[in-house]
Amino acid sequence: MGKKLSLILVLGLLVFGNIAAQTTNEVKEITLEQAIEMALANNPQIQRALLAIDDADQLVKIAYGEVFPDVTSSLTYTRNVEIPVQFVPGEFFGGAPGTLVPIAFGTDNNWQGGFTVSQNIFKGEALVALKSSAIFKEVQKENFLAVSQQVITQTRVAYYSVLVAKEQLRLQNAQIDRLETNLRENEAKAEAGIVDDYDVLRLRVQLSNQKPLQIEAEYAVAEAYRNLNVIMGIPVDLGILVLGDLNTFDIFTEEAENTENQHIKKVDRMHPFHFKSEDQDSYSMLDNRGDLRILDASLSLKQKEMLAVKSRFLPTLTASYNLQWTAAEPGTPTFFENDARFQTIGLNLSLPLFQGFKRVADLDRVKIQYKDLEEQKRQTELTANNEMVSATEELNRIYETAPAREKALDQAKEGYERAKKRFENGLGSQLEVTEAEIQVREAEVNYALMVFNYLTAKAQYDLATGQVPYTDK
Repeated sequence: MGKKLSLILVLGLLVFGNIAAQTTNEVKEITLEQAIEMALANNPQIQRALLAIDDADQLVKIAYGEVFPDVTSSLTYTRNVEIPVQFVPGEFFGGAPGTLVPIAFGTDNNWQGGFTVSQNIFKGEALVALKSSAIFKEVQKENFLAVSQQVITQTRVAYYSVLVAKEQLRLQNAQIDRLETNLRENEAKAEAGIVDDYDVLRLRVQLSNQKPLQIEAEYAVAEAYRNLNVIMGIPVDLGILVLGDLNTFDIFTEEAENTENQHIKKVDRMHPFHFKSEDQDSYSMLDNRGDLRILDASLSLKQKEMLAVKSRFLPTLTASYNLQWTAAEPGTPTFFENDARFQTIGLNLSLPLFQGFKRVADLDRVKIQYKDLEEQKRQTELTANNEMVSATEELNRIYETAPAREKALDQAKEGYERAKKRFENGLGSQLEVTEAEIQVREAEVNYALMVFNYLTAKAQYDLATGQVPYTDK
């Protein structure tokens, strides 16, 4: 595509090289930008799209082969072990009428060689193929754009999924720590006879029920990392650590207060979303969508195919030039001592008059395929517009509910501070502090889920509008 994307591919290869140099036990920290760079450099879908462009280059060369001259050379040598004979009427040599006499024709050695040049002077299908091959290359470039948009969006969502999975694991770890703390306190109280053994048993049951949730959260984090590795095109067992903190990410600000989130904010703000914007033309925002651009290019290609089929009704004119040497010699060959040369120039005009109804049927089929592409484009436009509207509504909903999540998190933090002060002043218990801390963790996870939903919806919005970061318009 452009220099910008080429630079990204190089950077991605460098980043991947640094990671690949690590052993499987070492962990490499990566940012969202680095994850996108690695995906653009290593994702198999990207590589296949690039190969398709290279293949289109070769098809262009093949198309030019139809308008360039065709030069061939040949050399033939024949050794007659027995001279071929022909039968002629006997009366030619004084024999009786009605008889045949065998006569040997030819020599022991025969050879012929030369050059032949043929040139299409007019062949409509070949001329159309030239333009079609160039358009086919454009189709492959648009396909590369569409694949890039999909891969970058998948990378963003997978990266955010790792962050939210880590937040959920952090909550489960906090729950386990709370239960273990309560269990130790109650076991001590039970030994002192302050509480009943049933309270201890109840906490043990809660801890046993909570442990599987912690294990599931750990596996969820591992699975999220594997999914990200697959999209980036690197081994699933290669250790990486994503950077970012969802519970400190502010969706309203232009800059990230936490340096750990700066790379996420940068990608998010490359194409800002305007809350409840009523003046945007949804259809005009779809011009950069890769799938629609592919269909536009495919329609142009199908038009050229229609012209190519129509050109089959036209005559073809071909010129040829032939330069040959021939020689014959009896006995032991001395090669080309007795040779003769001849040259010919010819024109061949071919006019197809009737080939059944094949050409008419071929033309009708191409017209039907063109109409089918038009319907595909119309369906894609409807789907794309619905996707964009849905993503817009999701973002608007998150913008409206985000203040409540922020308030709940602030209130939970305030309650935790109050619980600590009560405990320090002897008015509260450690259990109250632990419970307040769990409420903070739950509020942080809920806030992180809100941020995750926002970032995911924003990635889908960018994809729906064709404004995916790091792709060339």
